[in-house]
Amino acid sequence: MPSLQTITPVDGSIYVERPLAEPDEIAAVLTKAEAAQPDWQATALTERQALIGKAVDHLESKRDELAQEITWQMGRPISQSPGEIVGLAERARHMIEIAPEALARIDVGEKPGFQRFITREALGVVFVIAPWNYPYLTSINAIVPALLAGNTVILKHSAQTPQCAERYAEAFTAAGLPEGVFQFLHLSHEDTEGVIQSAEVAFVAFTGSVAGGEAVEQAAAGRFIGVGLELGGKDPAYVRADADLDHAVATTIDGAFFNSGQSCCGIERIYVHEDRFVDFTERAVKLIGEYRLGRPDNEDINLGPLARASAARWVKRQVDKAVSAGAKAHIDARQFPAHQPGTPYLAPQLLTNVKHSMSVMREETFGPVVGVMSVKDDAEAIKFMNDSDFGLTASVFTKDEDAALKIGQQVNTGTWFMNRCDYLDPALAWTGVKQSGRGCTLSSVGFEQLTRPKSFHLKTAI
Repeated sequence: MPSLQTITPVDGSIYVERPLAEPDEIAAVLTKAEAAQPDWQATALTERQALIGKAVDHLESKRDELAQEITWQMGRPISQSPGEIVGLAERARHMIEIAPEALARIDVGEKPGFQRFITREALGVVFVIAPWNYPYLTSINAIVPALLAGNTVILKHSAQTPQCAERYAEAFTAAGLPEGVFQFLHLSHEDTEGVIQSAEVAFVAFTGSVAGGEAVEQAAAGRFIGVGLELGGKDPAYVRADADLDHAVATTIDGAFFNSGQSCCGIERIYVHEDRFVDFTERAVKLIGEYRLGRPDNEDINLGPLARASAARWVKRQVDKAVSAGAKAHIDARQFPAHQPGTPYLAPQLLTNVKHSMSVMREETFGPVVGVMSVKDDAEAIKFMNDSDFGLTASVFTKDEDAALKIGQQVNTGTWFMNRCDYLDPALAWTGVKQSGRGCTLSSVGFEQLTRPKSFHLKTAI
């Protein structure tokens, strides 16, 4: 029987092994999801809110256990993994709280002799395809609003983090969710495409790579269903001359290296005003030198391995290519004894003398590397920030709020930050432009792609 194996980056052993779903199991899950959806949609929203809230409570009660599993599945330091469950609860509870208003009937105004309004109807079965880098935070963005809106959900999680799908199922079962409303499948790529193409699926929510998004779009072509795509990023930060430099260094370096840089909205490019460039670089290099790389199950470690050795090799090749083209590498890997070429354990790196033609400034790195460039003014920073195929988030560090707003209006990005980065506020729409994808999750706007409008035009006076 075909199976998936999760190779833990902690020590290279097999951490999880699961059989892949057989065709009859896939068909049964699809049938059950479709059959359960009308009754779930007919369930009062207050009851849906309560049941989902209980599931969130259950996940929170297992925080330490889930954190250990995250660390062993994808390598995030155990000192950081519990925060993912905290973030999950924050996002889920916000979406639960705003659901009545976000899903409320839209009254279009009085017209004598008529009753007119618009409702937000569930789509049907929502297929969620989730990634490994933030296995709960990314998936919760689609799962909770989809269920609140009256859809049923089938989750296919990454082969690197299959336990997360199982823990969701346990939580929803413990909460008393009706059978068929939430289910999961461990699937091959081929069978994942088959589910997308199945008649039962009404919407696909995908988070992952650009290549993965293209594959999802191709699989869904001709079906006329909605596809939400949260894809890659090459997110920039701009440090203006008036920035609080201590704060800018601490925030951008954390944004670049948290989760070993494996974040779609992590900082991968930093532009610093020429008057502050040398000072910024010196402080950043000093801070990076204080990081502790090692086994992520050690509480003292704040930089773990990448999820896969192949990812570390890609990052290393990107750095080597930049250095061979004239970039300056500021970090000596010998500062990090745990650095082991050929394994997922990779020392962090900061590069200067980079050019915008270099891969490290254009292609998603998804690792603990950041390029830093000097810019002469706001206009040059804006030009470089926009010189990218991606547009997920971007940030500016400054004491001038008016300048931050003015610059943000000119930067092509889904989210614009001032004096912070790498954070999702559940009250704000999470979206990207260009190759960062399309669609929206979180906030009241996030419910729109998971529902369809239905107009009621009732002539009451005849």
